[in-house]
Amino acid sequence: MKTVKVVAAVIKALNQEGEPIIFATQRGYGEFKDGWEFPGGKIEEGETPQEALKREIMEELDTEITVGKLIDTIEYDYPTFHLSMDCFWCEVVKGELVLKEAEDAKWLKKDELGEVAWLPADVELIEKIGTELGE
Repeated sequence: MKTVKVVAAVIKALNQEGEPIIFATQRGYGEFKDGWEFPGGKIEEGETPQEALKREIMEELDTEITVGKLIDTIEYDYPTFHLSMDCFWCEVVKGELVLKEAEDAKWLKKDELGEVAWLPADVELIEKIGTELGE
């Protein structure tokens, strides 16, 4: 089975009440259209995961981010490929998170993370994010 190496940005900010919120996007194309995910994409030849993430977020959301600590590497078997996804905490440095590829997006508080239909590989990350947001 083919392995696809990708990176995902868990973009964190604070809402007006000072509570942490997480940015989620709804896929607008392909086999998993309409599923919710963390933005990101494939790592290109010669890129570090962090470089790939900065490039992908600029391409998909027209936004510059800082890439923080690795949350986890999710290994997930889809029917036709194995996904290896490095997931990092990120913050917006500059830009307005313009949806260039996604169909929709939401900022979610910790108690709202379960309210969207996450793609299977992203589901594995939700518990870890919730735990870290609760700290």
